[in-house]
Amino acid sequence: MPARSSIQCLNSNRLKMIAIVSMLIDHGAVVLIENRILGGPFDYIAAQTSETIAFWWNVNTVLRLIGRLAFPIFSFQIVEGFIHTSDVKKYAKRLFLFALISEIPFDLAIFNTWFYAQYQNVFITLLIGLAAIAAVHKFEAEQSLWKQAAAMALCCGGAQFLKADYGAFGVFFILLLYYCRRDARMQTILGSLALLWEVTAPLAFIPIRMYNGEKGNKKWQWLFYVCYPAHLLILAGIHRVLP
Repeated sequence: MPARSSIQCLNSNRLKMIAIVSMLIDHGAVVLIENRILGGPFDYIAAQTSETIAFWWNVNTVLRLIGRLAFPIFSFQIVEGFIHTSDVKKYAKRLFLFALISEIPFDLAIFNTWFYAQYQNVFITLLIGLAAIAAVHKFEAEQSLWKQAAAMALCCGGAQFLKADYGAFGVFFILLLYYCRRDARMQTILGSLALLWEVTAPLAFIPIRMYNGEKGNKKWQWLFYVCYPAHLLILAGIHRVLP
């Protein structure tokens, strides 16, 4: 086993915490600034005539840019989770359970309704990404390129059809990290190039490359899962009680 660099100081729990803080900042901006203060999609013309709107839009932009770090880290964790789990089916069931639990809180917080069919929470994306990795892994062992390609197309198409967060790109990105799992430099380069459309998202590879391969305390595992629907419910509640 190669010696670890001195900068590899983040275990899985610490890496997830960075992603969660980034996610909280991102969703807080969406719910409390975009949806409440700005009242929906940005109106450029209105911003030119209102210093208040312009100020809050700038604040929102900064917070959303910070929030772009979350998805790449969660995607990396899915790859690591697949590699190290002793039971992929159990892992998938856990993701599926929290995908169901999180959908109403997600819709309430982000879309201000109990049910919004046009967009699904990120657990759906992560679940499909895990399924894609499992399929590709199986077909790698069979040395079947066409089956790998078919699995990729099916899973990416499924994410797009279900309107999961990040859609087909989200599953493609998870697969990209999986295929580059043995080459950290290539994973960083290709992953960063794939994320350039989100400007700050490639910065997620800084903490990712600080990952030391250790899990950390298992007692935190469920907290990270519960945090997603819990923070969405809290944000939805704040949105409703504010005057």
